[in-house]
Amino acid sequence: MNTVNELVFVHQLVAPCHLAILAESIGLKTRIVKHPGELDVERGNNTFYLIAQKGAALDSKGIPLLASRLVSHVPVALYQVDRESLDQEAALLLGIRGLLFADQRMDLMLTGLRKMVADELWFDRPLISKMFRRLVQKLDSNVEVSPDAMAMLQSLTSRERTIIQLVGSGARNKEIADRLCISEHTVKAHISSIFRKTHSRNRVELLRWAQTHQSHFALVS
Repeated sequence: MNTVNELVFVHQLVAPCHLAILAESIGLKTRIVKHPGELDVERGNNTFYLIAQKGAALDSKGIPLLASRLVSHVPVALYQVDRESLDQEAALLLGIRGLLFADQRMDLMLTGLRKMVADELWFDRPLISKMFRRLVQKLDSNVEVSPDAMAMLQSLTSRERTIIQLVGSGARNKEIADRLCISEHTVKAHISSIFRKTHSRNRVELLRWAQTHQSHFALVS
């Protein structure tokens, strides 16, 4: 892994960012951003972003909207997390690198920081075990996928696969746009591309296609 050069804390709280102080104590360069609008995200500069859940605008899963927007571009973790208000599985599946809870001891937070900087995930062990077992079950199911279907799956981008899953959950275009922090026009463009790639004429046909192949989404790079 490339060395992390800087930790950026998005800290929209009046209280001091004790986690940044802790990070500095182990020799990590830190920067605190109080308002998301001040954030200047640079890809490829080995910066790790930590977003406080507390004080942030959240989606229905308790995930900061800013994290949903950044996670596909840069490494992101959450801190000041309330266990009861966050869907931890949804955060892991979204691509969040780890969770630091508000009620954790400082030594555990320090361990979590070290692990994430070393390119490891930092989630509760039972959750990691659950997700690993689910992946193994999919691998063991040995359901045959035709070459044409596999080509379709591989042609879909990560964002398009996410939108297919949201469509499958019953979400409308506006809800998808709000969830992904993009415009409805962009959602429509993605769905048009999905229809073309999956040879679907409408949402009903897309849902039928997704029901057949959704179990393979996680296995497609």
